[in-house]
Amino acid sequence: MTSTGLIGITTTVPVEAVFASGKKPVDLNNLFITHPDRNGLIEAAEISGLAPTTCGWIKGIYSAAAEYGVEAVIGVMGGDCSNTRALLEIWQFKGLGTIPFAYPYDRSYESLKVEIEKLCANLGTDLSAANEWKGKLDTYRRLAAEVDRLTWEENRVTGFENHLALVSASDFNSDPEKYGEGLTGLIDETKGRTPLEEKVRLGYIGVPTIYDGLYEFLESHGARVVFNETQRQFSLPYFDVDIVEAYRRFTYPYDVFARIEDIKAEIARRKITGIVHYVQSFCFRQMEDVVLRQSLGVPVLTIEGDRPAPLDGRTRTRLESFVEMLKDEL
Repeated sequence: MTSTGLIGITTTVPVEAVFASGKKPVDLNNLFITHPDRNGLIEAAEISGLAPTTCGWIKGIYSAAAEYGVEAVIGVMGGDCSNTRALLEIWQFKGLGTIPFAYPYDRSYESLKVEIEKLCANLGTDLSAANEWKGKLDTYRRLAAEVDRLTWEENRVTGFENHLALVSASDFNSDPEKYGEGLTGLIDETKGRTPLEEKVRLGYIGVPTIYDGLYEFLESHGARVVFNETQRQFSLPYFDVDIVEAYRRFTYPYDVFARIEDIKAEIARRKITGIVHYVQSFCFRQMEDVVLRQSLGVPVLTIEGDRPAPLDGRTRTRLESFVEMLKDEL
């Protein structure tokens, strides 16, 4: 195992264990989507043998792991992408260190505790040390929660700013203190802003979009995302509980019904009038759309993306029509 100090993650995992081990977590998804040649990373993965019909995020993180020289990757074998197991096997075959982790389907505290203890052991630390880091990281998670509140309650934060602040909490940009400084600066800046006045308040659900410009496009048409479902879950807004309970409450890796309960509560609290559901091409989570559309009690527009790109014409038209429909209903 090459010693770079970086441990790649394929989705949100108990990063407290990584920090407790003296290493730094790095979210391969964030490395991929902010890379200057994102489609080049996808093409490199396809040249390596990954099928064109494989999810764009999977191909992107596959190449990002090599590009940034992580020494090992924590792969979620249960509760995330169904391709992760095969991806870990490929990395292992190529000599990259791999560490499996699984969220138990039954959402059992005891089962999850065992999984986190195994993760800690694989990283050379223990649950007690990870719990100490939970307390430290909650300081920065509270800042993320304040950015979220400023988005929907005071209307001083844009949808994209909200997305970026929350999604970055998956790994704290590998530097929690610097991440916290950035959020503090944003919070201070918003004090001088005039509250935003978009007529349509939207929720965004599903995995973070691979499209560029979604939030800005919606705002240019009089709508604003005041709730980023998955990104908010990545920020783990569960304070004053231990590490096991916090990740047990985390809705993303469990069944769709836990997500529905969370989404409906936020629709009511944030006075949301419509939902944009983003699904990734070739992702099993597309099937959850059937249940979500019939359960949320507000209009839902489902859009799909494959590779990093600006919003295509058809999707722009559908989004614009959806917003206009919601305006007519106000």
